[in-house]
Amino acid sequence: MREVIRFAWGNSSLGEFMVAMSDKGLVALELGSGRDLVEEALRIRFPGAEVVSRQLELIDILDKITRVIEEPRFNPELPLDMRGTAYEIEVWSMLRVLPVGETISYGAFAAKLGTRDARDVTKAIASNPIAVLVPCHRVIKKDGSISGYRWGVKRKRELLAREQRAKPLPTSEGDG
Repeated sequence: MREVIRFAWGNSSLGEFMVAMSDKGLVALELGSGRDLVEEALRIRFPGAEVVSRQLELIDILDKITRVIEEPRFNPELPLDMRGTAYEIEVWSMLRVLPVGETISYGAFAAKLGTRDARDVTKAIASNPIAVLVPCHRVIKKDGSISGYRWGVKRKRELLAREQRAKPLPTSEGDG
């Protein structure tokens, strides 16, 4: 039986986005417009699947994604169906544990992985198909500057600024 990948389009303050779901979970969250190109890329990525638009069926998913884009501390509790090489999935899984509002350099991230160099990390990060929920935007240059981002440096800068504003305030001892 042929796999079915359902997709739908939503809007946020960062622009349009597309979500794509398998029976196991979210396989893609793409930021940006160019619907025809994004939909074609989805079909190319899943050549054996039936890729179908399901706007009404995915309305709850779209609402959760909109909310997490607007409110970085919101947990949409969506299952992810991460598909890539074993190394890519390892990188993406490690990205998911980076706390909201914190960043890490490519080199420091590579060091956490062991023997791989930053170029391997950069390539795996650039291959991430699930924006925001696999927070590749939290990886920055060693000097603290923002480098490329699959969905645009402007979006990366805004996501990081939102996360900084959403960071919990430190509490002093004795507060309760």
